[in-house]
Amino acid sequence: QVRVVESGGGLVQAGGSLRLSCAASGHTFRVYAMAWFRQTPGREREFVAAVSWASGFTYYADSVKGRFTISRDSAKSTEYLQMNSLKPEDTAIYHCAADTRKTTYYGDSIYLEDGYDCWGQGTQVTVSS
Repeated sequence: QVRVVESGGGLVQAGGSLRLSCAASGHTFRVYAMAWFRQTPGREREFVAAVSWASGFTYYADSVKGRFTISRDSAKSTEYLQMNSLKPEDTAIYHCAADTRKTTYYGDSIYLEDGYDCWGQGTQVTVSS
């Protein structure tokens, strides 16, 4: 079994930066991909970014391309989300997710919630204008 725990959220002014971390523990050799999703009240959880664990290939939502960078440190079983040029509309709870079933290898699953079976509790990111 794999557990993931996020850290690094907080309050920042528009235009500022934050870095989120997500540490995986347990049977981390089963991790095939890790991702970030975000959610605001009254809206569905949306995909932000993902990284394939073996290849390091990265995937981004159009809304964050050029501003956010996802990366992973395999030795530490940790993924990071560097968020620059933050906007008020980036305000959300950011959830870390891991795929331990290889689901993200198929189709567009790497962009979808159903591609991931391990989820963190989330960390709040608030961007003030």
